[in-house]
Amino acid sequence: MRILLAFSLAFTLGGCGAIYMSPSVQRGTDNSGAAVRVLPVTAENVLLANRSPYQPKTLPAVFSMTSGGPAGMRGMEALPDAAFSPESRPAQMETRVPPPADPGPYRIGIGDVVLLATPQAGSTVEELSGLLAAQTQRQGYTVQDDGAIAVPNVGRIQLAGKTFEDAEAEIFQRLVESQIEPTFSLEIAEFNSKKVTVGGAVAQPAVAPITLTPLYLDEALAAAGGTTVADRTYATVRLYRDGTLYQIPLDELYARRGLQRIRLVDGDSIFVDTEYALDQAAAYFQEQIQLAGFRQSSRQAALEELTTEIDLRRSEMAEARDNYMTRTELGAVDRDYVYLTGEVRQQGRMELPFEQRANLADALYSREVGGVPTVTANVSQIYVLRSSSDPQALGAVTAWRLDGRNAANVVLATKFELRPDDIIFVAEQPVTRWNRVVNQIVPSLLTYGGNTVQASTF
Repeated sequence: MRILLAFSLAFTLGGCGAIYMSPSVQRGTDNSGAAVRVLPVTAENVLLANRSPYQPKTLPAVFSMTSGGPAGMRGMEALPDAAFSPESRPAQMETRVPPPADPGPYRIGIGDVVLLATPQAGSTVEELSGLLAAQTQRQGYTVQDDGAIAVPNVGRIQLAGKTFEDAEAEIFQRLVESQIEPTFSLEIAEFNSKKVTVGGAVAQPAVAPITLTPLYLDEALAAAGGTTVADRTYATVRLYRDGTLYQIPLDELYARRGLQRIRLVDGDSIFVDTEYALDQAAAYFQEQIQLAGFRQSSRQAALEELTTEIDLRRSEMAEARDNYMTRTELGAVDRDYVYLTGEVRQQGRMELPFEQRANLADALYSREVGGVPTVTANVSQIYVLRSSSDPQALGAVTAWRLDGRNAANVVLATKFELRPDDIIFVAEQPVTRWNRVVNQIVPSLLTYGGNTVQASTF
């Protein structure tokens, strides 16, 4: 009986090749006619493998779109900057200087008083008796609300908005048309159309007119009698222009000559403030701020309209993205895959990412695979099997072999790019193969031996 059992065991182990078949990569041409070429993964061969053409699949355009609105919004107007109004006194006040202003040559405006003068020659006076006063050779005319002056025997002459040269040319032309000797000189007797207001901590709040000579900040303060602050540490000069509030600390204003020579323009409001809380300045500029608020209302309406449009766009894009993700989960979207087999923790396939390239290390150490089990896997035989893309070499396979016994070679795995339909194969260790053969044989032998003993006993 012992001889029979030994003979059966020897016969069974001799047929291990038929009992357990483990996969492996064999170079050359097998029975199916597939030509296999094995190349080691080296720095040079990585460059060779990465030369194969490949363009990663891209996500739909909806994933890169934003819901922002157009650059211009209907009904929007430029808004003034926010007033500088901190809640507490800092160690140093912020200086906010207005941009340089150059309004150009003086233009006659409504309320200005222009003066026409003629030579004192007798004949000229007689001809201009309807134009000038009877007792003098100089007569003043106020530019009325329609922008014109009324000259007897000539009519209304439009002067508002004209420079001196343009005004002289207009008067000359009208005198000639009225057949009056056009010998005259033009002056501005009173400047009433353009002005700057000065208030706050000054000796005498005033309205400073803008004349032919440019008006600067220090001159406007001087026209109001200068500042009357006892402590200039927290005093500041604020300038309100076109809906924007600027400020200059008083100490810095007197220390820098360039700040004193800030040119003022029509409509500027100057306020010397001794309180950093801006209480007086807010009251002084309340009317201007309200006007700015009215101008802002149109922009607010446009912003609300744009917000609604953006919300609609965002909802539409979110729905399109959700639909695409659902199609992807159901397998209705064409994807690129690589396949992992052999001695890995989890065999299966891995999706190649959108819009970027994956490498061998990504596949071996991905969450789905979980790495290579060094206890059972032969780390010296990690293969990337790639079929030839040449129709004339149909069935030809290149096996790129990574030897992981040297951990430094794993760096090459981070450079080795994967291509669609690549197969990553990890061979098993010889002892693993033997253990699996034994695991298949031993239960059979025990069963066979037990049956034999029972038969003999019987």
